Order: sequence, then structure tokens, then C-alpha cells
Amino acid sequence: MADRTPPLAVEELRALVASGEIDTVVLAFPDMQGRLQGKRFAARFFLDDVLEHGTEGCNYLLAVDAEMNTVDGYAMSSWETGYGDFAMIPDLSTLRRVPWNEGTAMLIADLAWNDGSPVVAAPRQILRRQLDRLAELGYTANVGTELEFIVFKDSYEQAWDANYRDLTPANQYNVDYSVLGTGRVEPLLRRIRNEMAGAGLTVESAKGECNPGQHEIAFRYDEALVTCDQHAIYKTGSKEIAAQEGVSLTFMAKYNEREGNSCHIHLSLADADGANAMPGDGPGGMSPVMRHFLAGQLAALRDFSLLYAPNINSYKRFQAGSFAPTAVAWGYDNRTCALRVVGHGRSMRFENRLPGGDVNPHLAVAALVAAGLYGIEQKLELPDACPGNAYTADFEHVPTTLREAAELWENSTIAKAAFGDEVVAHYRNMARVELDAFDAAVTDWELRRSFERM
Repeated sequence: MADRTPPLAVEELRALVASGEIDTVVLAFPDMQGRLQGKRFAARFFLDDVLEHGTEGCNYLLAVDAEMNTVDGYAMSSWETGYGDFAMIPDLSTLRRVPWNEGTAMLIADLAWNDGSPVVAAPRQILRRQLDRLAELGYTANVGTELEFIVFKDSYEQAWDANYRDLTPANQYNVDYSVLGTGRVEPLLRRIRNEMAGAGLTVESAKGECNPGQHEIAFRYDEALVTCDQHAIYKTGSKEIAAQEGVSLTFMAKYNEREGNSCHIHLSLADADGANAMPGDGPGGMSPVMRHFLAGQLAALRDFSLLYAPNINSYKRFQAGSFAPTAVAWGYDNRTCALRVVGHGRSMRFENRLPGGDVNPHLAVAALVAAGLYGIEQKLELPDACPGNAYTADFEHVPTTLREAAELWENSTIAKAAFGDEVVAHYRNMARVELDAFDAAVTDWELRRSFERM
């Protein structure tokens, strides 16, 4: 694993501010949708005041829809409670430079109420709680996320004005693994890779994908919280870089009827000595803890789908033969299954293939850890691996709509035991808000199908 030294030390920041090289500090936290929300501070004010005391943000930031509309149904924030503040407490281990914004540093905040108690429904706190539970058993989780996106030659403003239709993809055909295809957009990909490295992320590679204009940049596997924080920074930063270059990119799970944007998540456990706890002498070269952990993934997968696929659009990915999963099944290096075991010995891990590019990484990884803990606590037995095509085999199906996933989540005894009633209710309401908005919308599909012919 990578050195846990912060990408930028506070004393280094002080020197950079004194020299005038840094003049702005961004303090932000991941919201329900996985977006970074926060403030830009004058760097000297940040050092003199915010560094020690933190700052405040309106608690509606964890109680709005995707368009930042205030909505009802949230216990923590409402007109009745006056839309007060919560505290944003800087996590100094996340301090880093932001090369794509001149003179800027950034760090992630944890959220707390005025009495110092944590905001339990905040995504970062949800993940911390599950990692603490895992630590009580002597394990840490190491995670990698593989995040895909589609690049368009249109700017974000042009895409907005065009209602996101008839955009021009950066590649005109399938460039999966094509060096020529990635070369077409290498100036953008190179800038993202290099500037993410300048922000303290360790870049591994970039490759083309199947949908025209679709690409993936991969980063080093790391401790779970580090990976999730870096995922959020990368997702925001890559959009900012694209905007500066006059193009746009989307992480939508399913932009069109072709291949969707996935975010496969890899996870392994490390023991107290830092060794991979997944390999062993059991069947398939797996340790007992891995078999229980993986069995827990299967047992909780449908119940936790809301955290893996949080939007209406997320469920459009789950089509047979699409490389997105439809079956609650696991297999060895089998991309037709929801759960794929890969690697050998020290590299052994599993991959959850449900999440799309729209996923909130903190929530999804919290779900993976909670599911694994359920398997360990219940000593669940791992069923046989799927040896063939899981799309056509007789397995339970992953949820096909947000409505189905939300109902499973709301009624899940596993979710309530792992996350608590407050968190379950909070994210059930998030789904309700999205469903209500979608149910009230008249779509292009309906207009084309019904305007003249019905």
C-alpha cells in the first residue's frame, strides 16, 4: 500500500502561502450523490482560522435532490428545523495541491453537529463506521475503483443548450484497448493523469472502452477511505479539466443505449500485519474469512443495491450480455457475474461489478464492508461458483429498478443492523425524492411514442 504521509503537509502549505504560490484552499465533503460540496477560502484566512476551528455549512447539503432543490422527508434538515448548520472539520491527512486550479490546495472535511457528535448519515461517516467495525476484527479494507466516462467534443455549456442530445463523442467507434483510439484524446487524458498525480493520486493507466468516446483512467489500489476520497477528487477534477479544455465528459451509468459507464470496485482485506487475508488453503485458494466475506456479499447484494446503484438511470445498465451484471452470482474471473474473484496469493481479491460511474464510492464501499461483516458474523457458507454464463443461468436477479432497490433497502434487517435506522431512512428518502421527480416527468420517449400515434 502507498505511504500514508499526507500529499501536502501543513507546514509545506504555510510556506507555499507565505511565498504566494498558494492563495486559495478548498475545504469540501462528499454529499449524498458523491459530489464535493464546500467552500473556497483565502489561504491566509484558512491557516489563521479554519485550520484550527473548522467552518460551517448548511445542513441542507445532505437533504437536497440532484438539482439542489430543498425537499421534504429528511429528519436532519427541514423548514421546520430551520435549515441550520453542521460543522466541517478539516481532515489534514487529505491536504493536497490542486494543479488544475492555479494557486489552489484542497482537503476533505468530516461533518459534525455543534455538540461534536458525528453526522451519521454523511457518506464519509457511514464508511468510517463500517471500517471501525472491521478494525474491531483486526482487518483493514483495501480498495480500487475503476471509473469509466464518455468524452464529448462539446463543452458543458453547449451540451446544456443542446439538451444533451446529438453530442459529438471524442471517438467515432469502439476504441476498447486501442492505442490509436486513446491517442485521439491523449492531450486530455495526459493532462488528467499528470494533474491527478500532482494532487497526490497514483495513476496506473488509461485505456479506451467500447462506447464511442468512452475511456477509463485507473489509480493504485489503496486503503478504503483513501481510495474513496481520491475517487471523489478525481471525478470533480476531471470534469474541471475537461471544462477548461472546452470539452465535456459524463460519468452517467447509461448515457445511451450502448455500453454504460461502470465503476467496478475491487476489495481485499489486510490482517494486522498488513498481509492479504483473502488467500488460504480452502477451496479455490481462499481463506475462511474470504469465503465468509464473499458469501456476505451475495446475501446482502439485493438489499444493498440502493448504495451500489443510487439513481433511476443506474438500472438501465443491467442488461443481459452487456458486461453489466444481472445475476446474484460469483465466479472465478467471470465477467458475467455480479461478483468476480480475481488474482492469486497476495493479489487475491473480489470485484463487485454492480456500480456504475454515478456511484457514491463512500456509500458503495461501506456497503461492501457491511455485507462482508454480515457474512463473517453469521459464518455464511459460500455457494459454488458459476462456471459459465450467469446471464442465462438460474440465479436470483439483481434489482431492475430504483423502486425495487429502495423497497429492499427499506425493509432490510441486514441494512438496519449494519447502518442503523437513521441512515436507512435517510437514503430511502433520497430514493423516494428521485422516484417522485421521475414519475412526474414527461420523457422524450413518451412524446415520440404518443404525440401522433396515440
